[in-house]
Amino acid sequence: MDTSDEWIVERTGIRQRRVSHVGSGELGVVAGHRALAAAGKQPADVDTIVFVTTSPELLIPSTASLVQKRLGIADAAAMDMNVGCSGFLYGLALANGLLGTGVSKCLLLIAAERLTWYLDWTLRDTAVLFGDGSGAVIMEPGGPDEGLLGVDLGNDAAAAEALLVPNFGTVMNRVEHDMLELTVQFDGREIFKRAVKGMVKSGLTALSQAGIDLDAVELMIPHQANKRIIDMAGHKLGIDPAKVYINVDRYGNTSAASIPIALSEAMDNQRIKPGDAVLFTAFGAGLSRGGAVFRWGPRAERLGESDQELPPGNASGLEIIRPHADAMIARAAAQG
Repeated sequence: MDTSDEWIVERTGIRQRRVSHVGSGELGVVAGHRALAAAGKQPADVDTIVFVTTSPELLIPSTASLVQKRLGIADAAAMDMNVGCSGFLYGLALANGLLGTGVSKCLLLIAAERLTWYLDWTLRDTAVLFGDGSGAVIMEPGGPDEGLLGVDLGNDAAAAEALLVPNFGTVMNRVEHDMLELTVQFDGREIFKRAVKGMVKSGLTALSQAGIDLDAVELMIPHQANKRIIDMAGHKLGIDPAKVYINVDRYGNTSAASIPIALSEAMDNQRIKPGDAVLFTAFGAGLSRGGAVFRWGPRAERLGESDQELPPGNASGLEIIRPHADAMIARAAAQG
């Protein structure tokens, strides 16, 4: 691509990201094992699995059901959700409803993405942005002033085409479609404008619902799309930049997985203490948006650690994408 490290960092803040050699389900399984260990739970304790992704391993059955089998959970409700980069916050809201009504008592919420599979490696506007990853949490009923205190969800459908993987799904012509045409359609300027507006709107609404002033928020964990978007949203919200957790420089945009990855890191770095109010904000394809205020419970440390790891890979990230990139370059050359 016609790009450089300087160009990428200046526009996105991204310095590294990961390319997965396994599917999103396998990523989710490892994150699920680690979340179970951190919560001191066994697979049999889980009665609901919500798997949030825009890059499922299969369309039928749900990736959640595959993850359930690999985790060794004999019987549980299992479902996938596709809400783009806002997916984790939609998952939080769904989990809150299931737990609050007693439908679920122990819910495993996983967000996993293998977005590099979609990318056209000849297009720098999108190819430099996205990375692969997964994060997971265990959710259970809490006390009256714990957990999800306020949430706002929405979708700006007027700009749905600003972030799009076209011609993929049942609209595909199965005879004529060329999988090399699979790519991400991306209007960066339109997304930037609407993303900042949506994150601020949902964040303020969630704070109002929770009855919490912004000054009482100890940490803000935004969707890690682009450092300039994060900085602008934080500025318009009026939050102290020192309270905003940022790791987009190391992982790129991992879509729905970005918030739980950042949340896990924040816990490891002792950025969350019992009783802290944490503000989550996100936007994504659709164009979806979300904001949530979460009051942490009495424990902010892991009860256990899991030794689960991904299967060994035999290629670097560049080696994994090279065959796809070469094919796309050849196709572009053939078309003139």
